[in-house]
Amino acid sequence: MNSNENNVKWFRSAAPYINAHRGKTFVLMFSGEAIQHDNFANIIHDIALLRSLGVKLVLVHGARVQIEQRLAAQAIAQHFANNVRITDAETLAAVKDATGSLRIHIDALLTMGLVNSPMHGAQIRVSSGNFVIAKPIGVRDGIDYKYTGLVRRVDAQGIKTQLNFGSIVLLSPVGYSSTGEVFNLALEDVAAQAAIALQADKLITLTEQSGLLDNQGALIRSCGVATVSQLLREQEDHVQQLLLKAIILCGKQGVERCHCVSYTSDSALLQELFTRDGSGTLVAKDHHEQLSAASIDDVGGILELIAPLEAEGVLVKRSRELLELEIDRFTVIKKEDVIIACGALYPYPEAKSGEIACLVIHPDYRGGNRGLRLIQALEQAAKRQNLSSIFVLTTVSAHWFIEQGYSEQAIDKLPEGKQRMYNIQRKSKAFAKTI
Repeated sequence: MNSNENNVKWFRSAAPYINAHRGKTFVLMFSGEAIQHDNFANIIHDIALLRSLGVKLVLVHGARVQIEQRLAAQAIAQHFANNVRITDAETLAAVKDATGSLRIHIDALLTMGLVNSPMHGAQIRVSSGNFVIAKPIGVRDGIDYKYTGLVRRVDAQGIKTQLNFGSIVLLSPVGYSSTGEVFNLALEDVAAQAAIALQADKLITLTEQSGLLDNQGALIRSCGVATVSQLLREQEDHVQQLLLKAIILCGKQGVERCHCVSYTSDSALLQELFTRDGSGTLVAKDHHEQLSAASIDDVGGILELIAPLEAEGVLVKRSRELLELEIDRFTVIKKEDVIIACGALYPYPEAKSGEIACLVIHPDYRGGNRGLRLIQALEQAAKRQNLSSIFVLTTVSAHWFIEQGYSEQAIDKLPEGKQRMYNIQRKSKAFAKTI
């Protein structure tokens, strides 16, 4: 397949994501280091593309490194307490200089429209102003933080008005008070509070790393807020702590999805938003229900859940003894310690494939996204086992699996071990998906 065919294939596969993102509100957060990086011009191009595809964008930029550069150039001493900058009058002047310069720089990049460039014909309007109302941190433990502040509120209606006009809204890490004062704010505070106030569909954070990393340094592809809270307890770097706290706050306050991707990669942002596997870390808002690997204590609950479908002939009957032997294959969703959904993954390593089986949702809990959550968890488990495809045999749920990206395949395409076990009388149809 040549490069043009690959491009067409990718564009077609991105269509569902384009449709899903159109009209949604994304808050995109990037630091002063990201702005200085050579790849920032490509990020600007991607921002223009998102806007062209109908995404409503709020950009929140940082300025820490630029503020420090100005203070160093003027030989102004920097003072911190509890890892928070104390902003005196001289420091505030540097804050205003840095944020004002960056705002103009970003405005200029978003205005470019040279022929044969990705920005040609974009005609982007950028709106910035006094959307963030701030308050002083004040005096804590005898320390006066002076012009360092916190977000008091975000003018969500004002921002939404600009977004509805088709503008990109640009927020700086400064806020204004009713007394006419200016306060130096944390980038993460502004981004999180903006996402919450706007009820944004996504908070996207651009970092130097490829995403959130576990304690072994491996990329975490997807997780819930509880996992981020655990990372926070293990994190010692203050800037990373601020990032994690912003993600946790957004997840707890209703922002459905937070993404963490690298600003050093040319393709990371678009891969994260328009491909199935993404490029960084997706943090989903925690559900009140708990999804986890099944344990031997769950055997009774699973048997009770699947019994009605076994009686109807929808599922192959499993004995308690067999289920106990295979319990490590199962994933369950629990609500108040009661199993309301389950699914299993049976690997066929020789074929680099796996079977999703026994996918059951309690009748009282159907209609949500529990089935989708389960198969996504099982797909991730298959990837961890280095499987390249998964399949399912079903007699009644064909359309649902097709909606989840599965395609019907011939029985003779199944792994040999599964073909030998195939029950001709059930006449199950096979559906497969590459992962």
